[in-house]
Amino acid sequence: MPQHQGATAALSDAVTMIDRCVRLMRRNVDTLFVSILLPMLMMALFVYVFGGAISTGTEYISYVVPGILLLTTGYGASNTAMAVADDMNSGMIDRLRSLPIRSFAVLTGHVTASVARNAVSTAIVIVASLAMGFRPAAGPGDWLAAIGLLLLYVLALSWLAAGLGVIAKSVESASTLSFFMLFLPYLSSAFVQPETMPSWLRPISEHQPITPVIETVRGFLIGTPMGNNGWIALAWCTGLLLFSVTLATSLYRRRTSR
Repeated sequence: MPQHQGATAALSDAVTMIDRCVRLMRRNVDTLFVSILLPMLMMALFVYVFGGAISTGTEYISYVVPGILLLTTGYGASNTAMAVADDMNSGMIDRLRSLPIRSFAVLTGHVTASVARNAVSTAIVIVASLAMGFRPAAGPGDWLAAIGLLLLYVLALSWLAAGLGVIAKSVESASTLSFFMLFLPYLSSAFVQPETMPSWLRPISEHQPITPVIETVRGFLIGTPMGNNGWIALAWCTGLLLFSVTLATSLYRRRTSR
């Protein structure tokens, strides 16, 4: 087969699977609703209940919004892991194996749907935060930079979730495997400053991958000092993306070749 025809066929496979996953996402309204509602409830909880008791040197809603945005992507990624696990264990993959569809297209469909779902939920959370009093100081360039970093982070996390979904034996186990995506932001600078944490926990908060991403987004949106966090966040996200794509595709090929 000529190279250009192979590339066209691969693109067609990817588009077909993306269309399938997006349609499934649109039908699964409750999952989309929860992935949007839960981060908004968390933001309201921290701002209105805990915010008055937490000192961050700035308006607490301005401090917490970047962390809520990353928490939102974690919920979206966990849904991706469960969707992939459902395909892997429901017989859908066996049916796809009988068709001339390239293996990467299945995971690409789920990841693209995850990015689209996260884009919608993130936009809604930002609008809600503005209604609650969030007043970013970002210009158009800062917004573009923040959105670009969030997109890279979502892409990396979605591919990692897809890999977890491949090895999960059930939808429930996929939910368990992806739990750390929901828990890790709580150990970062998302909600409180690392300086206020116990001495044994502070290094974990300062040197895990989510903290530099949050600090970079926070710097773009409200103008806090970023230092080297921008480059560190970019390196973390890029490295995680390359690792996750390689892991997910290799695990998928290994499982479907049995």
